[in-house]
Amino acid sequence: MAKKPTPSGSALKSTEIDQFLATLSADKRSALAKLRKDIRAAAPNLEECISYGLPAFRLNGKFLLAFGAGANHCAFYPGTTVQSLEADLTGYDTSKGTIRFPADTPLPAALVRKIVKARIAAKAPAKPRPTRAKTNRAKAGPKRAQASAS
Repeated sequence: MAKKPTPSGSALKSTEIDQFLATLSADKRSALAKLRKDIRAAAPNLEECISYGLPAFRLNGKFLLAFGAGANHCAFYPGTTVQSLEADLTGYDTSKGTIRFPADTPLPAALVRKIVKARIAAKAPAKPRPTRAKTNRAKAGPKRAQASAS
């Protein structure tokens, strides 16, 4: 019996995210579907995945952000970026790495775009430090030894 072809990894994850959203009430599903769409618009190169049971996005194979729903709210998990954007998040219930919002008031697309761009910038690899030219320490060593012997 021949095996059925399996969808690619990203298609499989998208299906899992669709299944996650299907379990939610209509208002939460709508708010989180909009959030997902806004994240994809801000950074189309992100890979969708499920992480810790939540719909999430990866950048270069590493966790970037996630979203989910609680009993009385929807949540966006962009990590420490929340602290750097406190001024933009007034009016939202926030904690260390979480933004909570009512399902009937989804996050504005411009705010999501700003958060995603900031998170990508924060996760970007640090630029290598310029190397200094090596000094010839072998020559400096004996002079110091001679000076201290005198």
